[in-house]
Amino acid sequence: MSSAAAPLLLSPAQVNDITKSGAKSISLLDSTWFMPNSPRNAKQEFLGRRIPGSQFLDLDDIASPSELGLKHMMPDRQTFSLACGRLGISPSTHVIIYDTHGVFSAPRALFMFRTFGHQNSSIIDGGLPRWIDEGLPVETASPTGPQPTAYALPDFDGNSIRSYDQIVSNSQFDPSVEPKSEIVLDARPKGRFMGSDPEPRPGLSSGHIPHSFSLTFNLFLEKHKTQDGKDYSTFLPPSEIRKALENAVGPVETEKIIQGERSVVASCGSGMTAGVLWLGLQLLGVKQVGLYDESWTGYAMRPSSQIQK
Repeated sequence: MSSAAAPLLLSPAQVNDITKSGAKSISLLDSTWFMPNSPRNAKQEFLGRRIPGSQFLDLDDIASPSELGLKHMMPDRQTFSLACGRLGISPSTHVIIYDTHGVFSAPRALFMFRTFGHQNSSIIDGGLPRWIDEGLPVETASPTGPQPTAYALPDFDGNSIRSYDQIVSNSQFDPSVEPKSEIVLDARPKGRFMGSDPEPRPGLSSGHIPHSFSLTFNLFLEKHKTQDGKDYSTFLPPSEIRKALENAVGPVETEKIIQGERSVVASCGSGMTAGVLWLGLQLLGVKQVGLYDESWTGYAMRPSSQIQK
């Protein structure tokens, strides 16, 4: 739908240069999202401080309804189109996404735009904390709403999303034996994957999908501290991302994934940090990475699911 693909990652300095260049078709989006057990409120924090000219992208609002009551499920074409129109985005707009963690929820938002064919989209590597730490300006006055646009119904890459039934079917096969099965990478912390630590959602079992692999999302990230001592993250170099993948699935399967000989699916707790794995794999040149939209919450909520610990 959109023009040529933009870089997946941009530094704050690069984004600042773009905004100062006078380019007309740019949309800055704060896609911050917090875990359900967090006391923080992403929208309120956006209203208090943001990159100048930003709009707030509510991933829980721009979503499809779920029979299980799950949040931020991939929207349908019309929901996405209407949301883009409200945000003043046209198919040619360069959408630049960030969050207040550094790297956490912005990759999921980027995944959404790319899945709907909006290739002219990027994230700010390091997000708002890095932007501030590099001395770039912030806005604290009430945000000004965008001029609405008409965004035509986009194409949708159905191969990017995995359903529960697809995950269950795939889980019957050991990828070390069945070369056509997909490798499922789980971005949750290792303790939750192993079943030794509880899930943050009350009453939900921990554990993992049979034949899935643990690859905690922060293994793709580098930790930093701002000058005032606050933590944030950026992506590691591709060589380090590859090492993390090799540690999870082995060097042979890693090479197959990179060469497109083995399909891979990213999962997590609710479909949010699976986006970090998706983007990290994109940085390695892996083009077709599926995402299990319901992820562990949807899987573990279903009584028929087989849970391994």
